[in-house]
Amino acid sequence: MASVSKPPIASVMAMTTTSTRPGLTPAATEFVTERHLATLTTLRANGTPHVVAVGFTWDPDAGVVRVIADGASVKVRNARRSGYAAVSQVDGARWITLEGKATVLDDPASVAEAEERYAGRYRQPRENPTRVVIAITVEKVLSSSGFKPTAS
Repeated sequence: MASVSKPPIASVMAMTTTSTRPGLTPAATEFVTERHLATLTTLRANGTPHVVAVGFTWDPDAGVVRVIADGASVKVRNARRSGYAAVSQVDGARWITLEGKATVLDDPASVAEAEERYAGRYRQPRENPTRVVIAITVEKVLSSSGFKPTAS
């Protein structure tokens, strides 16, 4: 078995930035509009993470991530119960995690808006009469250093 070289912890720390502002830099905003999938992490009832691949959209005006899902899915049950979630998008050395309070929306207007946003980033979603939206109000942003806000 070949040994894998790991970077020193100082260089790993230098690649990471944390922000408590929901706003994203222009580079980060562009990244979250590129066509990539992400992972959604919610917490199971026993506290362990439930991680699944999802498509998501970012609303910069509201500071909200939207994930469309079937109302009976585990991720929706977890979001309803715990009220917290995170999405992480990775492309090579570029990555971003957006986390915060999660709310499940099932009213037709919210679902229609989320479907429209999803179609704009990915493709028109298939018909699903039990679709809901997991809306994450972003409270914390973690990212690779290329998305770090510059000091003003």
